[in-house]
Amino acid sequence: MPLQAVLLDFDGTFLDSVELILAAFRHTFAAHHGEAPPDALWLAGIGTPLMTQMEELSRPGDDLEAMYITYRDYVIEHHDRLSRPFAGMPEAVRELRARGMKLAIVTSKRAIGVQRGLEPIGMLDAFDTWVCPEHVTHAKPHPEPVWLALERLGVEREHAVFVGDSPHDLVAGRAAGVATAAVGWGPFDHALLRSHEPDHWLESPADLLGLLG
Repeated sequence: MPLQAVLLDFDGTFLDSVELILAAFRHTFAAHHGEAPPDALWLAGIGTPLMTQMEELSRPGDDLEAMYITYRDYVIEHHDRLSRPFAGMPEAVRELRARGMKLAIVTSKRAIGVQRGLEPIGMLDAFDTWVCPEHVTHAKPHPEPVWLALERLGVEREHAVFVGDSPHDLVAGRAAGVATAAVGWGPFDHALLRSHEPDHWLESPADLLGLLG
């Protein structure tokens, strides 16, 4: 079916922010627990909401709101130093738009964080819509965020592809009935991503244009 819309995850797909995410994780758990769990435990949850990850790694009696604030404040302070778009991604997105694609961000990052990532590079208006965790009842890997993006874009599922770096993205896209594309430049193991049988595999942001056929 002819493609009309490209839905993009944000962290690990558009924005190279893994260094920032891990640094904020280590800082938060060191501040509240005295030590941080292994990075692999946090990496496994990238693509799900922050509070979900914190709940899974918390201890009885933890003040999750205080931990969230510690994490948020670290990210705000260090965001511009430790995150940047993946090389070639802004150009690929602009070319998709120039070719008539409708574009959405579908992310587990709150809207204020998406704004923080797009504003410095002049791309606040590059996407037709953002779907963030505060916009849905069920976050990824539930299909609701993908369905909401399609509704906002006015596109049927057979005319859309969801591009992401995590298994959570691929599960959400498959459950929503859209084509899925896994990116090879994120933090997740390639074998793990391939086990979810994405419809497309992208080695570089330029490969996004190949989705158009």
